[in-house]
Amino acid sequence: METRVRVAAIVVAGGTGTRAAGADGVPKQYRAVAGRAILAHTLGRFLDHPEIDFVITVIHPDHRDLHDAAVAELSGDPRLLAPAVGGATRQASVRAGLAALAALDPDLVLVHDAARPFVSAAILDRTVAALAESEAVLVAVPVVDTLKRADGEGRVADTVSRERMWAAQTPQGFRYRPLAAAHARAAAEGRDDFTDDSAVAEWAGLSVRLVEGERANVKITTAEDLAAAEERMTIERFARLCDVRVGTGYDVHAFEPGDHVTLCGVKIPHSARLNGHSDADVPLHALTDAILGALGDGDIGAHFPPSDMRWRGCDSAVFVRDAIRRVKERGGMLAHVDITLVAEAPKIGPHREVMRSRVAEICEISVDRVGVKATTNEKLGFVGRREGIAALATATVRLPFSSTESPERERTCSDSQPMPAGPRG
Repeated sequence: METRVRVAAIVVAGGTGTRAAGADGVPKQYRAVAGRAILAHTLGRFLDHPEIDFVITVIHPDHRDLHDAAVAELSGDPRLLAPAVGGATRQASVRAGLAALAALDPDLVLVHDAARPFVSAAILDRTVAALAESEAVLVAVPVVDTLKRADGEGRVADTVSRERMWAAQTPQGFRYRPLAAAHARAAAEGRDDFTDDSAVAEWAGLSVRLVEGERANVKITTAEDLAAAEERMTIERFARLCDVRVGTGYDVHAFEPGDHVTLCGVKIPHSARLNGHSDADVPLHALTDAILGALGDGDIGAHFPPSDMRWRGCDSAVFVRDAIRRVKERGGMLAHVDITLVAEAPKIGPHREVMRSRVAEICEISVDRVGVKATTNEKLGFVGRREGIAALATATVRLPFSSTESPERERTCSDSQPMPAGPRG
């Protein structure tokens, strides 16, 4: 019986990524794009591929906490190994990754940049297939732009022919043992100046075969790249999550003596407070029910019964976040929320934007996906008598179709026209 070839992937994430780092100094591979760290997007591409048996990330020694937070959602996959600690150069980091795989002794290894989250399954297919006939494989694209060489003062010195010129991408694929031997030899001879692993392989005498990459397999380097990736990933995410559901929620709380109300997570001075087991944040309660309704997953009372003393005085953001967790566990996302407050007082207008921002923060969506409105009850009923406040909420949730959906429906969804550019969140 033929033994299956075992394939490992090393994702190099040891850089500081200063050109695309945020104001907080977080390196680019840990920056959130479309709701996930870039590193998580990249690792997901490998973990989703059926031929990849092991994936190991090589990280900067100071980045363990950033790494663990970024990959938390993937940590249950047994193929994702504990990270290796990299060195001062990319070459040293890859060598550390190879050493960490030694006990597993895979047949093939793919080395990939953490900042290339758009690598496709087709590229991985071609790379693995090519390694059946070659010790090393370089994913690359033909150079299509005219190349110029500059002098030391920024002037064009000459034009370089682009004939037979290719721009290297990752992953770069290798048979594991020859690459490990090449790196060990380079380290022993003090060579640490190679810019990629195919260069190490070439220097060691391995034959490197070219495999066509894709223009879309870009490396995120600058802030502009981050913005473009956000737009592209968000559109792709929306296109995948084509089971669109809308839920509604309604809640009401009566006034009691007090000096403020809490609405949408914002404390507003008032001549009374709202009575409730938690903080009585009536719009957040309605929003929780709206999200749960879109999921068909009960209501706030079922998950957080007022008889349970744990929720006494609780910040209602806890309830909303739990509902969103349930969305994420089903592979979905919250796309939009709309809240209407019905009250004679207090005035909502002066606080509307702060409330929208707070709801956006709780829901982990952009503020342009949050609506907060208010109206009176024209002095009718309990609201008109200023006895309490009511709230209505609508939530739009996007989910992937389940495996029970018909193949035709799934195909139609995946073949639908892409959404127009612009959604963020």
